[in-house]
This record gives sequence, structure tokens and C-alpha cells, in this order.
Amino acid sequence: MRGERKKLGLGVVGAGMAAKPHALALNALRDRVSVRGVWRRNRPELEAFCAEYDFPAAPDYEALLADPEIDAILVLTPPNARESIAAAAAGAGKHVLMEKPVERTTEAAERIIANCEKEGVTLGIMFQHRFRAASKALAAKVAGDELGALHAVHLVVPWWRPQEGYYDQPGRGSFAQDGGGVLITQAIHSLDLMLSLAGPVSAVTALAATTGLHRMETEDFVAGGLEFANGAVGALMATTANYPGGAESLTFNFDKATATLTGGNLTLDWVDGRRETVGEASKGGGGADPMAFPFDWHMAQIADFADAVQNGRQPLSTGRTALAVHRLIDALIRSGREGRRVEV
Repeated sequence: MRGERKKLGLGVVGAGMAAKPHALALNALRDRVSVRGVWRRNRPELEAFCAEYDFPAAPDYEALLADPEIDAILVLTPPNARESIAAAAAGAGKHVLMEKPVERTTEAAERIIANCEKEGVTLGIMFQHRFRAASKALAAKVAGDELGALHAVHLVVPWWRPQEGYYDQPGRGSFAQDGGGVLITQAIHSLDLMLSLAGPVSAVTALAATTGLHRMETEDFVAGGLEFANGAVGALMATTANYPGGAESLTFNFDKATATLTGGNLTLDWVDGRRETVGEASKGGGGADPMAFPFDWHMAQIADFADAVQNGRQPLSTGRTALAVHRLIDALIRSGREGRRVEV
């Protein structure tokens, strides 16, 4: 039919724990996105996943890259597997949408980003917290300069992950697979959202540690002070040692109002006494089940990526925007390790 939008052809690599909200989102987007094939190394688990969500199973990754109807690859593997997968996709002219983080290290992330730019393909990184209704409402007010100057930011991520069933999984909480602990695996979403609303951080002073509640190689607790490039100051606390886990909160103190994002809800307390709320009833994945959240945010971000590819623009969350949060995490960990103020 004339004028009908062509669906984005998509190949999916990886079908583990992180794949469920993506699968639900892709099924809800069948009028916009066509899943042409899914591949993962474990064949029985691949077939079970494809049967559950009615997706075709691919014989191997090469088959996805060779399919001329596939425009983009969605990469849902652990971070340690992404660089070669992204390089092969870019080399085949496929656009790339990847789970966060970009990779385990900032250096590897920079290589992925540079390679996608060299090959002329779009790179998007999944930071779905930007796509919550509350986040978008606050972003619009910040962009419209409705709140005045920003002076202070407070971020708390009081999450819980159990040793059994989570950190006892092979590679979980290790540098070799994940690249780090609570910052790069859990709090990275809130850190990205914070930077998207407050602007870049110029320097940090932090403490990073592993509590006695977990047996893991990387950190499960970080606290720190933040100095923003615009002159604002801030503080953060992020942990996976806070049983039973709670919703993350992000508070911004502006001239005209204090804005608080708690999970999927926004409260604006205006200095003239008004209170304004934008919200959605949802869980946030802060407890023992990391996937206890709706798929609406994934759906909105995948739709944004598809529109970006089809209209030749950059998506809202790119490899370049993701580098800012990678560099912030590096600075926080370095500050905690060296016991000093570190510039980002």
C-alpha cells in the first residue's frame, strides 16, 4: 500500500535474562519491527525462547548478517561478548542497538563507537529510564527552562541482589564478564538519566567498597560527592546490599522547584507552594528480581531507534551519550580506590 511505512528488519543476538522485556516490547511493536531471527549459542534455550515469543530461530550469527531484510542487530549478550558482535554487524552494514553498558571498559566502548561511525551505521544503547513518562516530562521542563538554574542533585539507588541466584551465577559481579559491580551493572541507568537532565559531571570524590553481605570481585556499595560542570553540586549512594531493595530516587534542586523522580514517578514542589505530579504505577527492578518492571520503556526506546534508522537521525541514546556515563563511573571507581578527588 502506498505510504505504508516499511518495517524495520531486526536480528537479535542473545536470549538470556535481559531478553524478556525486549521480547515483550518487540511483540508489541510488530507493526513497526519485524524480528527476522534470534541467535544464541545454547540451542535448546534458544528454541524455548523463540517458541515462547513466536520468533524464528537463526542457525548462526552469520545467517543474520547475510539476511538482506535485516536492517539492524539487537545485541543482548553479556558485555564481554559485544565488541566482536558489534564489529561484525557494522561491517555488514547493519545498525546496532545494544544493552547497556557499551562494553566492560571505556576503551572497548570507544572502539565500538568509533567502528560504527567509520562504517556509517547507527549505534543506540539501551537506557530505557529516559523513556519513562516521568523522565520525559521532567526533560521537557528542563529543555524549556521552566525550572530555572540547577543548584544541587541527589541520587539514591537502594537496591538488593541476593548472593544465591544472582551473584553466585558464573561471571556475575566480575570484571571479566560485567566490567564492574553496582555502578556499571545497576546504577548506570540512573547515572545516565541524571547526566541527561543535569549535564556533565566535572569531578568526583567517592568511596567504593564490597560489603560483607556479598562474595564478589567488584563493588556493591558506592557513595560520593559530585561537582557538575554547570556549577551545581551533588551526592550519590548506590548499592545492591540494601535488602529487600527499594525504588531509586533522583532529586534536583532548581531555582523555581525541587523535582524528584522516584521510580517511574515525578513530583514537582514549586517554591510558590504548588505541587505537580506525573506518575505510573510500576515496579522498578530494585529487589531480588532484576526483571520486575514493565516493558513499556523498552518499547518506547526500540521505537525511537527504529524511527531514527528509518529517518536518518540519531536516536535519543547513542554510543556517544553513553560514553559520558562510562567516564563518570571510571572516575568514581578511581576516586574510591585512590582516596582522592578525581576529575572526569
